[in-house]
Amino acid sequence: MRIVSLLPSTTEILFAIGAGEDVVGVTFECDFPAAARTRTIVSTSAMPEGLAPAEIDAYVVGAMSRGEDLYHLDAGALSGLDADLVVTQDLCAVCAVDVSVVDDALAHLGCTAEVLTIDPHTVEEVLASIGTLGAATGHEAEAAALVAEQRQRLAVVRERVAGRPRPRVMFLEWTDPPFAPGHWIPEMVEAAGGEPLLGTPGEKSRRVTWEDVDGARPEVVVVAPCGFDRDGCRALAEELLASGALPDGVAVHAVDANASWARPGTRLVDGVEELAALLHP
Repeated sequence: MRIVSLLPSTTEILFAIGAGEDVVGVTFECDFPAAARTRTIVSTSAMPEGLAPAEIDAYVVGAMSRGEDLYHLDAGALSGLDADLVVTQDLCAVCAVDVSVVDDALAHLGCTAEVLTIDPHTVEEVLASIGTLGAATGHEAEAAALVAEQRQRLAVVRERVAGRPRPRVMFLEWTDPPFAPGHWIPEMVEAAGGEPLLGTPGEKSRRVTWEDVDGARPEVVVVAPCGFDRDGCRALAEELLASGALPDGVAVHAVDANASWARPGTRLVDGVEELAALLHP
């Protein structure tokens, strides 16, 4: 089987369940594990590099209002890979190539590859997507074992924080403007022993104001804008502290958004474990 993965999270899962050798094409964002970087890149970002968070937000809003794609799918690269399976998403137009673009490209190329759409909104759906990928690639047993291991690690964290006071946690999925968390992130905060503020499990992240953040009375602020690694999140946290935008007296933590929060892959449990250690040392 020859697989093209158009999501960093599914690339991560495919390698984790033993299907990595079958992956022949990835996106420019697929950077874990390191072997993923050796595969053919079939999609790139349309966004200019080096933009600040406010500039990125303005670019995304403008492009979407004009109906423009935020990603470029390289049909030429795709045609040369002779894929049997293309894994894409229908979760977020800002996160990866839209499934409709993939369908159009395959139809144009006359490619008969199966298109598998992964669309998790909750922790449970993320775990289910591992099983889905296992079934699609002939790695059911490995996928089941991985899911069991992930569930066990989550259970250990929940047991450790049970009965402890829950700090009020404002998780920032974006910083300029601030975005409250959605999808699986409020569940992750809850599993880590925190009380998630302003976000709704399973729903989209949403734009809020700093007045909203202040009014939620957070005790802890986690800086984790989508698309940023730990160094990038740390730099943005320092900017927020210097700006005075955050409520007085809150503890501020920068995490690796890409690795452990924004991507619905195998490392979300790492994020829960890290946050639990921060909230309940």
